[in-house]
Amino acid sequence: MSSHPSAVTSGLDRDLIVRRSAAADEPAWLRDQRLAAWEDFVRLPLPPDATEEWRRTDLRPLDLGALRPLEVPAPSPGTGPRPQKPRVAGGLPALVGDPSAAAGLRLVVDGVSVQARLAPDLAKAGVVFTSLDDAVRSHPELVRPHLGSVVQADENKYRALNAALWQGGTFLYVPEGVEVDLQLVTGTWLTAGGVAFLPRTLVVTGERSRVTLVELFGSSDAAPGGDAAQGAVRTFAGHAVELVPGRGAQIRYVNLEDWSRSLWEVGIVRAVVGRDSTVNTLMIAFGAGLVKTNVESRLLGEGATSEMLGVLFGDGTQHFDYHTLQEHAAPNTTSDLLYKGALKDKARSVFAGLIRADHGAQKTNAFQLNRNLILSEGARADSMPKLEIMANDLRCTHGASTSRLNDEQIFYLMSRGLPRATAVRMMVDGFFGEIFDRIPVETVRAWLSGAIERKMAGYV
Repeated sequence: MSSHPSAVTSGLDRDLIVRRSAAADEPAWLRDQRLAAWEDFVRLPLPPDATEEWRRTDLRPLDLGALRPLEVPAPSPGTGPRPQKPRVAGGLPALVGDPSAAAGLRLVVDGVSVQARLAPDLAKAGVVFTSLDDAVRSHPELVRPHLGSVVQADENKYRALNAALWQGGTFLYVPEGVEVDLQLVTGTWLTAGGVAFLPRTLVVTGERSRVTLVELFGSSDAAPGGDAAQGAVRTFAGHAVELVPGRGAQIRYVNLEDWSRSLWEVGIVRAVVGRDSTVNTLMIAFGAGLVKTNVESRLLGEGATSEMLGVLFGDGTQHFDYHTLQEHAAPNTTSDLLYKGALKDKARSVFAGLIRADHGAQKTNAFQLNRNLILSEGARADSMPKLEIMANDLRCTHGASTSRLNDEQIFYLMSRGLPRATAVRMMVDGFFGEIFDRIPVETVRAWLSGAIERKMAGYV
């Protein structure tokens, strides 16, 4: 893995932060926050391969020093989104789906907002749905108390890099008592290769509000790079997501990635869930050469609830690594996790889930289940569910399973006149059905169904 000096020579350096901050007319507090994060990036070592969290995912081929920063024109106050670029017209619409099914829509190409809308009644009610860099200037009173408070720069080198050099991203604010019935959608498309793309998402809600945010990420196959197994990686995405619900509020967050195979992603999605609040997360991974993401719910208030769902489907030499945390730090809290993955060819998945019940977290209810379906001899799934219990009045269950297609069941379906491909597809659909039943967003279910069909194409 590259050391810090090589990162400086690539253009990822302190001077870049100063230039960007000045060009964007950022407030002094944000510039200082970025510079402090850069010092953390310089100081922190790369995560050691020998630790439990990192030893099953080899990031050594990812040379941070070979990456260049994604150059995004500095936004000018009062300017609207730029016209959409014709060369990506086929990419974003297919990823986003029907725009009319969303209460708000943002389309972002190479870090630049090309389209943005929000239902007039939501704007009138005080909902803010914009890029994070725009929100810093237009709504600093909403951004400053929370930005960097949930995902902190000094946690590891990758998070420090995001905190220092994040660009664009999404900011969503929902005032007290406002309930948004339709989802808000951000669709992000990346055409540039060999870059460090560092989006950041911040969702803040008032008390007793309700909202769904769907973030979709895709990139062009033409971006330079190669298969993850060959170490020819030219593009890096480092995403950080902070979810902050108010008391009694509900946030549903969907992260759907369909990156090209030339891209590797290291990310963090973390929610701090207060009294009587609920956060639902859904992670969907179908693309990229390698994905390493932490998904965490920290239940800090009595009556807090978290639902954590995950769907992945790997083929070729794709590698997916998810570490999850369900932390119960208050009494009478509930968390429920279900992650499912299907793998074919030589794809690999890693799941490591931890339920932690702190001292005083009595009456905790925590459930964790990871299921994997192996479709080819060369595929592999590692699953490590864990418990860490310091309370004595609770209910916690955890489990994992890895299975293969049942030949007898396939034969039974074929004996009823179904072609083998149809029989296999029905069994894969049945495997994912439990997750589908828990996804209330119809457009997401429709995308998943199509993506599974594409992954199964040619499989016999």
